[in-house]
Amino acid sequence: MGSQVLFIILLTAATGVGGLMLGGVLATLFRRESPRATSLLLSFTAGLMVCIVALDMVPEAVGASPHVAVAPVFLLLGFGVTYLLNCWIDKSVHHEDDHHSHTCACGHHSLHTAGIILAAAVALHNMPVGMAIGATVAAHGICSASVLAAVTIGLHNVPEGMSIAIPLLHDGTKRAGAIGVAGLSGLPTILGALIGYFVGASAPAALGIALSIAGGAMLYVVFFELLPESYRQWRSKWAILFTVVGFALGVLLIVTGGHGHAH
Repeated sequence: MGSQVLFIILLTAATGVGGLMLGGVLATLFRRESPRATSLLLSFTAGLMVCIVALDMVPEAVGASPHVAVAPVFLLLGFGVTYLLNCWIDKSVHHEDDHHSHTCACGHHSLHTAGIILAAAVALHNMPVGMAIGATVAAHGICSASVLAAVTIGLHNVPEGMSIAIPLLHDGTKRAGAIGVAGLSGLPTILGALIGYFVGASAPAALGIALSIAGGAMLYVVFFELLPESYRQWRSKWAILFTVVGFALGVLLIVTGGHGHAH
C-alpha cells in the first residue's frame, strides 16, 4: 500500500500540479492562447476522458458494486455534485465581477481578481476529478490505466493553467508568481486522489461508489466544460475529429494496458 500511495502522490503532483504549471509557462511564452491549438487539445482530452469513463471506470464500478443500480446512481450523483459546485463557483465569479465593476475604474484589479478566483475554482474542481486517479489505482494497482487517467487530467489542466496565468500576467504579476498560482491550484488533485484511493481500497462496494462518483465528475468536465469551450475557441470539424482520435487512443491504451495487467 505504501508504494501505491507514493505512486499516487508523485503521479498527481506531476500531472495535476505539473499540468497547471506547464499551462502557466506556456502563458508566459505566448501571453495569449491560440484558439485553434486550445480547441484541439480540449477536444482530444475530452475523447480520452470519455473513453476512460465508459470503457474502464464504469465497467469496473459495475463489477465492484453489490447492485446494478449503484453505479448509475452514483455516476449521476458525482455529475450532479460537480455541477452544483461549478454553479456556486460561477455565481461567485459573477458576483465578484459585478462588485469590481462598481468599485474600480481601472481593469487591472479585476484582472487580478479574475485570475485568483479562477485558480480557486480550478482547485475546488480538481478535488473530485482527482478521485478518479486514486480510485483507478485502488481498482487496478500501479498500471497503465491509472497513468492514463492521470495524463488526461494533466492535459485538461494545461489550458486551465494558461487561463489562470494570462489575466495575472496582464495585471503585472511576475512570471514566477503567475506560474506558482497556477501550480498551487493543482494541489487538491493530490488530496482528491488519496481520498479516492483509501475509500476505494476499503471495500469493493466503496470502490464501485468511488469510481462512479469520479466518473460522473469527469463526464461533467467533458460535456459542460471541455467540449463547449473547444467549440467556443474554434468551430471546426477538426475539433470533432480530435475527440474521436482521443477516444480511439484511449481504447488502444486501455486494451494494451489491460492485457499487460491481466498477465
